[in-house]
Amino acid sequence: MEIVGDGFIARHLRPLAHRHPGTVVFAAGVSSAGSVAEEQFAREAELLYTVIRRCTADGRRLVYLSTCSAGMYGAPDGRGREDEPVFPSSAYARHKLALEAVLAASRADHLVFRVTHLAGPGQRAHQLLPGLTEQIRGGCLQVHRGAYRDLLDIDDAVSVFDALMAVPEPPRVVNVASGTAVPVEDIVGHIERSLGTVARKTYRQVAGAYTVSVDRLAHLVPEVAERIGRADYYRTVIDRYLSATQPAAPAAAEGTR
Repeated sequence: MEIVGDGFIARHLRPLAHRHPGTVVFAAGVSSAGSVAEEQFAREAELLYTVIRRCTADGRRLVYLSTCSAGMYGAPDGRGREDEPVFPSSAYARHKLALEAVLAASRADHLVFRVTHLAGPGQRAHQLLPGLTEQIRGGCLQVHRGAYRDLLDIDDAVSVFDALMAVPEPPRVVNVASGTAVPVEDIVGHIERSLGTVARKTYRQVAGAYTVSVDRLAHLVPEVAERIGRADYYRTVIDRYLSATQPAAPAAAEGTR
């Protein structure tokens, strides 16, 4: 398969490059769910339009990575289902949903994976776990009390992508998530316990609870969905991230070895 992009997700997808011939995975574009930069949105849109035209012309299937963040599914009356209307609350989610609509209106064979918050080595500093971990190591952080996040390890995400692309005639849109949105305070607490430190905190109250339905994912790839659907799965994600990104111990000075 062809992978469009060279960022965090694209790099972790490279081991699958020899699989799924006739497929193009669009793993490029805006990487921050908090982005409001119109020029970034415009660049992603123009690149996607180009890839849609190519896939329409040569008959390849296009896989687009969208979002199932709180910005997409955070409406109070939302159930987080792929087959129901959604009312995005963030500029980033509105941008992603608009590009989904372009794909749906095109003649390209396509799939949309609405992806949750991923974690793993090689992420940019502004992403959730790198940002929280760096602040905690620095001794202080601001906690968004009332915010929730659904975490998924990048290796598990790649396994899900691989399995979904092998499903005969899959649905057009699939949520790729654990299905459990965890309070950010619990995420911070587990990072602190794992690092053996407690940071000084300031708090900002937000409204951030949301639901992501993984019923469709569980039906399509039950063996993966069961593994990532445990209530304490987020701790596994954090532990893997910290293990993979632990700073190397300083080398012993000459004469002390």
